[in-house]
Amino acid sequence: MTEQHGGAAPPDEYVEAEIQRLLAEDPDVAEQGITVVRRERGLVLYGEVESPHRREEILRLVAERFPDVPVTSDIGVIRTQPPSQVEELP
Repeated sequence: MTEQHGGAAPPDEYVEAEIQRLLAEDPDVAEQGITVVRRERGLVLYGEVESPHRREEILRLVAERFPDVPVTSDIGVIRTQPPSQVEELP
């Protein structure tokens, strides 16, 4: 996990829903595979994306919109590659 940014006050109960909606509705991100969990000291973003650039874009968007909310990232990167063989079905 990486600490992205943060302030002193823990997020209120609505911030996680606001971030979830932001990630799903922003036309540049449109990400529904990220889960936002409120913890005692801030928020943790969980999930997997297809590139480090995508992860950084998500974290940048959240930091820009919620600059005073402590956010920790647990977003992994999945290497997406085309299949190496043709799958034959019976």
